[in-house]
Parts: sequence; C-alpha cells; structure tokens
Amino acid sequence: MSKDCGNHGGGKEAAVRRICAAVIAFIIIVLITIFLVWVILRPTKPRFILQEATVFAFNLSQPNLLTTNFQITFASRNPNSKIGIYYDRLHVYATYRNQQITLRTAIPPTYQGHKEDNVWSPFVYGTAVPIAPYNSVALGDEQGHGLVQLMIRADGRVRWKVGTLITRKYHIHVRCPALINLGNKAAGVIVGDNAVKYTLVTKCSVNV
Repeated sequence: MSKDCGNHGGGKEAAVRRICAAVIAFIIIVLITIFLVWVILRPTKPRFILQEATVFAFNLSQPNLLTTNFQITFASRNPNSKIGIYYDRLHVYATYRNQQITLRTAIPPTYQGHKEDNVWSPFVYGTAVPIAPYNSVALGDEQGHGLVQLMIRADGRVRWKVGTLITRKYHIHVRCPALINLGNKAAGVIVGDNAVKYTLVTKCSVNV
C-alpha cells in the first residue's frame, strides 16, 4: 500500500512539472515571436509638429505671478506602415526655462492607425502661477523685446499594435519650442476681442 501511495504522489508531481514546463515554453515562444516581429518591422516613433498657438491671456504681475491662457494646435503622424499606436495617456502643458507655468491638460485616449495623422487643439492655462524671481525677470525682459520663448510639452504613455499583438506601455515625451511674438499682434491673426493666433509650424523632439 505504501509503495502505491508513493507512486501516486510521484505521478502527480511529474504532471505538475510537465504543466509548468509547458506554460514556461509557451511564454518563451510568445516572447520570442513578439521580439522577432518587433525587430523585423522596426517601429518608428511618431512625429509631432506644433502648428499654431492662440494666446488669450499672458499677464505677468507682481510679485512674480503669471496668468496664461493658450489654445495649442499640434499634429502627430504615425510613420509606420504596419504598426499602430495607442495613446493611452497624454498631458499637454507649457514651461518657461524648465519651470511649469500652466496646468496639465489631458488629451482623450486614442488609436492612431498606419500612416495616420491626428490633430489636437487643447487649451492650456494657469492663473496667478508663482514663478521663480529670476524667471520673472527674464520673462519680463523678453516681453519687453516682444519675443517670448516657451516650451510646449506633452508627456504620456503609448502602446504599439503589431497585427493582433499589443505591447506593454512605454513613456513618451514630446518637446515643442514655441517662439511667440507677443509684442506684435500683427505677427498673428486677431481672433475675437483680445486673442491672437500665431502660426508656428515647429518640429518637436520625441523620446519614447
């Protein structure tokens, strides 16, 4: 009887080992397949262009408080012919000399197909945002000369879609320089009572 029980126990352990080995082998095959598809197709990161900025408010007041309101229009293109891109999260905001000067505005999650273009026009704004004293001095100087150099940023997460396979989430960081001639409304197009639309057409750097 004891020998039979021992054999039954050994048989169960062997079955469990075979199942575990099969699961591990399946996972390895899937990972190798994804890797080979990834290497063969060579996905290219999306391209972004900052097209225009409509300025509704840009007021620097004492002590070192900045109030802004922009509508930013930027386009994204998926250059891949066989790979789609899921934008699971994308937040847009503006900075001045690496200091954030607006709140983050969320772009709705979207899927970008092969060779497809997307255009977004979010509002970014900040009310009485405290800025560093040295940035306040530099910004006041730039305003006095008319040209203000801002950076429009977008941070988020993306996934790649290859056939039916979807990768894990990757961080994406977009940086778009925006040189805006606030001192000359004639450099843009007057919209409504106070807003001015400036055409920029600036290529953005993208890191994934």
